[in-house]
Amino acid sequence: MNKTDDLPRRSRGRPRTQPIGEQAAPVQALDRGLTLLRTLAKDSGLTLTDIALRLGMPPSSAHRILATLQKHGFAEFNGSAQEWSVGIEAFRVGNAYLVGTNLLEAAREFMRRLMDETGETANLAIADNGEVVFLSQVESHNPIRAFFRPGTRGHLHASGIGKALLANMDRDEIETILQKRGLPEFTPKTLTSPNALYANLETTRMRGWSFDDEERYLGMRCIAAPIFNGFGEAIAGISVSGPTVRFPDGKIAEIGPVVKRAANEVTAKIGGRAPALESD
Repeated sequence: MNKTDDLPRRSRGRPRTQPIGEQAAPVQALDRGLTLLRTLAKDSGLTLTDIALRLGMPPSSAHRILATLQKHGFAEFNGSAQEWSVGIEAFRVGNAYLVGTNLLEAAREFMRRLMDETGETANLAIADNGEVVFLSQVESHNPIRAFFRPGTRGHLHASGIGKALLANMDRDEIETILQKRGLPEFTPKTLTSPNALYANLETTRMRGWSFDDEERYLGMRCIAAPIFNGFGEAIAGISVSGPTVRFPDGKIAEIGPVVKRAANEVTAKIGGRAPALESD
């Protein structure tokens, strides 16, 4: 028998996987910070004394946590009233959960219906950092079809969903994206001049759906419409895409309203609203 067998062994590297059902010890500082944040969420406009009493901690400890939350935008301080409240970053984080979870769940049934109605692949995507990012897809049963793996990114100006989202942005926001991303040409039909893009976006905005006419891939067309949140902001888009031979010119005007209706249904499902069009 080896003499070292009776000696305690020193653990190396990562700890073993936590057994199922066994909770890991919480990080105390983080636990207290989240508890404090929940307190602010319940009763916004609390003094330091109020917070310390409710949480049963020294005011100095509560203040350190509040200062950390304030640094990251999760808490705000009103100096004149000496009161603390929830910061805008808490809303952004919470809204990201709603968008990421509710949107995917809400859109799925309408994407399936859209695929059944048109016979083409249905897509769901958002804009992120000046690019379009595909989140989900319901594939067509046709042997030749469009395919975008979740997480696939692309240029907004050469995408059906991308143009649907651009059409609902302010001009300044669009210009910022163009300055950062440019207007690269992918096919002879790509919109590579700002004026051509702006004209296309105005048409898209007025009719409520966009048309990608082989602007990213030759032989592929796409029709898309925006999905709006409760503030009337375009947060995502839904589309159908496929080979040009199955998207002849005569069918574009028929498919457009079908895609727009699906987008409107998703908008309603997540409690959103489409903004009213400005009259000339």
